[in-house]
Amino acid sequence: MVQIVLKIEDDWFVDEYGRKILLRGVNLSGSAKIPATPNGATHLKTNFHDHREVSFVGRPLLINEAAEHFQRIKHWGFNTIRFVIPWEAIEHANPKKYDTEYLSYFQDLLTIAGEEFKLNLIIDPHQDAWSRLSGGDGAPGWTFEKVGLNYSKFNLSEAALVMQYRYSPEDPKAYEPMSWANNHLRLSNGTMWTLFFGGKDFVPNFAIDGINIQDYLQDHFINSFKELAKYVKDNPYVIGFSTLNEPSPGWIGQLVDGSTMDVSEILGYAFTPFDAMLTGSGYTRTIPFRAIKRLGIKEIRRDQLNPDKISCWIDEKRDVWKNEGIWEIDTDGNPVILKNDHFNMKNGQKINFLKDYLALFISKYANAIREIIPDTPIFCGLPLDLIVKGKKIDIELPPNIYLEGHWYDVASMGTKRFMKKANFDLRSGRPVIGEGNVQKMFIEQLAAIKETARKTFNKQLVLLGEIGMCFDLEKKKAFEIWKTNPTEAWQTHITAFSMYYRAIDANLLHSMHWNYTPDNDNTFGDQWNLEDFSIYSNDQRVDPVDLNSGGRAIEGFCRPYLEKIAGIPLKMSFDNQKKIFEVEFNAELSLNAPTIVYIPKIHYLAGYRVDTDGEWRKSEKDEQLILYKPKKAGYQKIIISPK
Repeated sequence: MVQIVLKIEDDWFVDEYGRKILLRGVNLSGSAKIPATPNGATHLKTNFHDHREVSFVGRPLLINEAAEHFQRIKHWGFNTIRFVIPWEAIEHANPKKYDTEYLSYFQDLLTIAGEEFKLNLIIDPHQDAWSRLSGGDGAPGWTFEKVGLNYSKFNLSEAALVMQYRYSPEDPKAYEPMSWANNHLRLSNGTMWTLFFGGKDFVPNFAIDGINIQDYLQDHFINSFKELAKYVKDNPYVIGFSTLNEPSPGWIGQLVDGSTMDVSEILGYAFTPFDAMLTGSGYTRTIPFRAIKRLGIKEIRRDQLNPDKISCWIDEKRDVWKNEGIWEIDTDGNPVILKNDHFNMKNGQKINFLKDYLALFISKYANAIREIIPDTPIFCGLPLDLIVKGKKIDIELPPNIYLEGHWYDVASMGTKRFMKKANFDLRSGRPVIGEGNVQKMFIEQLAAIKETARKTFNKQLVLLGEIGMCFDLEKKKAFEIWKTNPTEAWQTHITAFSMYYRAIDANLLHSMHWNYTPDNDNTFGDQWNLEDFSIYSNDQRVDPVDLNSGGRAIEGFCRPYLEKIAGIPLKMSFDNQKKIFEVEFNAELSLNAPTIVYIPKIHYLAGYRVDTDGEWRKSEKDEQLILYKPKKAGYQKIIISPK
């Protein structure tokens, strides 16, 4: 069995010397969600007729370009990559037909990242809104056909909001950034996620090839990533697998009439499950539309959707929810609900999605991956709102499973303005006024994620799988400034990232920045649904020799940090304006290896001074690293400041 370079002990990643390792990583990449051939960029019109014939070879980057990008990622201080891999990349052609060319390509890519650049690697089975065909990414198109859904009718029936149909450069409001998330409320997602997690309970007689739809979908997903595990099992730099990016419960736990829904955070059309079922089945419905007003989200209008009465079911006889008796047409010709609590109650008990459904899937997935790579750490994602609020989550999981939390400054992303002085706290539902209070809120929200791990898993180790900020703030203002003043262009983002990473440092969290996209450009961002989060862009690359060229807001995310600690870390902070970095830890002299601190040159162009009682020297292999050895065991403090 291959010995991985990092293992987990006492809620810390540790290396072969016993040093505690702080992961500072980046997601690769936003465009890994879409095929390379034909180009799956979501601004390109398509009816998805070729979904079986696509190839993801070349996503996230070409093999012959890998070294350059990995070198830049390493130069910026990242020691870990979370590799974004949609299920579709592996099993797009047909059930059980795996794309071995892609799997071999991916194996080669990870070999370069690990062996040549010593980057830690995490496998991320990625999805957003189930599938590309339903306005997101993840699952193969044939999953809809198996269920009885006609994906070519999703757009017209309002079963999904699909950029490939709706985007128009002449009409920016036809498809707005971040609108993909509204798909979670529509028929395509509600149906697929409910069947994926709860098909046995909610449609017990729905089987494919004699297998209930729940097991059918889960088994294909799991077996695809089990197949990938076979290709990477001998790579010692693969330090773990995530389960499923931001899993959705579908309608599980909701009343069909939507009376149990919390609409306070919904942007866009607020479909109830019943609304979604009916619009997707060819009925015109009046749906409320919600948008940001001041520091809150409010209903601003109601619109009639699906006026042409288009159904997205392949055949009316295959309408899963009508066949299940959840609703019918009454004698007056009106749709009525028959089983309002169908997704909310089971055997007289209220349903708990996490305990009754998600936990079973996570265990099943973990066991399957560990058949190939025994004891590999599994990082599990949970619904985001529960994580940020720091509540105890009722879920029981096997050993060696850790929380993967995601965190974003949602108020700033929603308004497309960095809300530095007036923000919104998801936990309290109230505005937060003052830059100091906003910073305090960020710190407390990330502390709540650690608290969720402690309460739920009895573990402090948390992988912050995603954190970042879109670059198209204020109508892409930074891109215009960059043309004449590159230094000034990213100041807002540098400030934002500094505040986010200050919160990460305060909680000593392992973090993965979202994202690094090698083919990002200023027009279509990460090539997926108008998102533009990449810290690198070809449109900012002007000097092919300079590794920093192409970087955006580098001074914000590229910061000093305590990477390898021969002891127990206590505290870490960096003042981005004064360029003062302070770390505190308790040293253990029994560990025969130095503590390593990353100090990016970009912050100390004129050099730096090191104030400490121990001995230090610059690494001969990397001038941005210093090696520290204490003179005695116990408390240590290192202060780095400009010369």
